[in-house]
Order: sequence, then structure tokens, then C-alpha cells
Amino acid sequence: MKIDAVDLFCGAGGLSYGLQKTGISIRGGIDFDSKCEFPFKANIQGAKFYLEDITKTDSAKVSKLYRKNSLKLLAGCAPCQPFSALRNGTNRKKSDKWPLLNEFSRLIGDVKPDFVTMENVPQLKSQTIFLDFQEHLKKCGYQTSVKVVDAADYGVPQRRKRLVLLASLHAPIRLLSPEEIGVQRKTVRDAIGALPPLIAGQVDGVDRLHKARALSSLNLDRVRASLPGGSWEDWPVHLKLACHKKDSGASFKSVYGRMQWDLPSGTITTQATNIGTGRFGHPDQDRALSLREIAILQSFPHDYVFASPKDEVQFAPLSRLIGNAVPVDLGFAVGKSFNQHVKSLGKE
Repeated sequence: MKIDAVDLFCGAGGLSYGLQKTGISIRGGIDFDSKCEFPFKANIQGAKFYLEDITKTDSAKVSKLYRKNSLKLLAGCAPCQPFSALRNGTNRKKSDKWPLLNEFSRLIGDVKPDFVTMENVPQLKSQTIFLDFQEHLKKCGYQTSVKVVDAADYGVPQRRKRLVLLASLHAPIRLLSPEEIGVQRKTVRDAIGALPPLIAGQVDGVDRLHKARALSSLNLDRVRASLPGGSWEDWPVHLKLACHKKDSGASFKSVYGRMQWDLPSGTITTQATNIGTGRFGHPDQDRALSLREIAILQSFPHDYVFASPKDEVQFAPLSRLIGNAVPVDLGFAVGKSFNQHVKSLGKE
């Protein structure tokens, strides 16, 4: 028996692409962001895309996406913003994204898939809404595995701590180890070292996603003064920002920082093409990372298509799609784990 998957909150298709690489058939993706439609349909073979708010998603429609006699996987990697450490000090529950995990619970209870998976930030693990979600799975008959992992251990060339949940109606289940899958850690050099060089503001002549933001003359001086793995403390005094001289800004060492060639990158965020928001400077070129580079650091393949040829390549929407994605190679690990689980059940 083969596994069919439906990907709620599918985004640009990072999780779906990783699952697809393991032979899992992606039957559909649902997201309310219209920017997701083109990359999902262009890269996920044979899958339908539904542009809609998950709170309006009908469970009967989801059920109909699966083929008869398939093993059914429902993925629901809800937006992580309400649970992120970056929101510490804010009222998380005022976010309109807070109830989305409950919508995932609703669909699980109605559809009753064989398997369930989700990926989110580690901070979710202690939240009441996640504990309630796990209790709902238990009441529905699922056995679950919850593990916080570093995506770098699964071959993603960035350090990215994530909570991964797997659930099965049939038997105990777990996420396979990197050794069981046969993957090794990768560095920034492994990932993007062979890409054509760029200067700030330039677009590659072959790959239009290999595009770097322009920099002001002052920010160009700042990135030139930045050392790989260093911080703004390495700069001459005249280049430092006013906030760096305050106690409140002194701890933000990575802003305007350069990555290091022979280590994984830090976590790729939705602002990863902007040198002022983290350690997103190229290791030796005087610029921030390009859109293609952040996609590759998220383990998307070099030829993954994010924008229609007729549309302009824009930094803000594409950085958002890429930074919010489940890394492809982490999705691959999830898919391999489900395949091994099915094998252990004797349902191949």
C-alpha cells in the first residue's frame, strides 16, 4: 500500500517536496497565501492546490483527495509565529494564527487519516494548545512521537531547531535518526560555494532568483568591515549604529554578520536577504545572501521554481515563502520515517 498525503499550510511546498522524494504521493496542498500557488503547483507533481483559509476547509473535501485503498497522511505545519521565541514579551494569544492548531485537530478528527505529521518551533512543546492537541490525538487512537531536532543533523545546511511530531493509528512510530537515513551534515560551502559570484544589487544572468539586495554606501562599508563569524564589534566606531551603543542592543551580535564557509548557516528566516536582521552576509562577497542562496540553505534544489516567468522576482514575498518553509531535507526524513513505519507494519 502506498502513502497519499495532503499538506495543510503547504506554503511553497518544502515539506511536500521532501515527502515526494521518498515516494509519497502528494494529493493536495492548502494555503491561504496566493503566492504559494505557483511554486506548489510547479514543483509538486500531480498535486492540487487550494487557495483558502484552513478555518473554512471542509473535511469531506480533504477526505476525497485521497485515493481508495491508500494509507492516508495528513500534514499540518501551522504558522509558527505565535509560538516563536522571537515573540517573547508579546501576547501570543492575540495572534490570528493561534487557533490554527485547533483547526488541524478538527480535520484530524473528521478525516481520521492513518498518519499525522507536523513541524514547528520547539517553544510549542510547552504550550497548552499543543498539549491539548496531543491529548486529542490520543483520544482519536493515535500513538505519537514528539522530538526536538536540529535540521542540520538531517543534512540541512543550517542550524534550525524544530519540533517534529509523527502519529500513527496502527503502531508506535518514531523519527528515524540521521544515521538510519544515511545523511551527513553540510556546510555553507557545500550548499552555495559553487554559485556564481554577485555584487550587491546584481542579478545572475542565468538564474534570476540568484539576486542580491542593493546596499547603501554605509551598509556596504559595514559588510566590508564584517568578519566571517564576527560581529559589529569588529567595526570602526564610525560605522556602529546608535542601538549598538545601548545596553539593549549590545546582545544582538549577529546583525550585519557574515556566515562562515565551513559551518552550517544560522536559522534562515523570512528576513534572510537583509544583512541588518541577522548573520545573513555572504562569507566573502560584500553583500547579503541571494534568494537562491537562502532557498538552497533551506535544502530546496537549485532548480526549484518560486515565481512564474511572467512575474517579477520580489524579495519580500519570496523571502517570506522560503523562510517559512519546512526544509526539504527534514521533510525527506519525515517521509523516510513513515515509509519505514509502513514496512514494519507489513503493508508495503
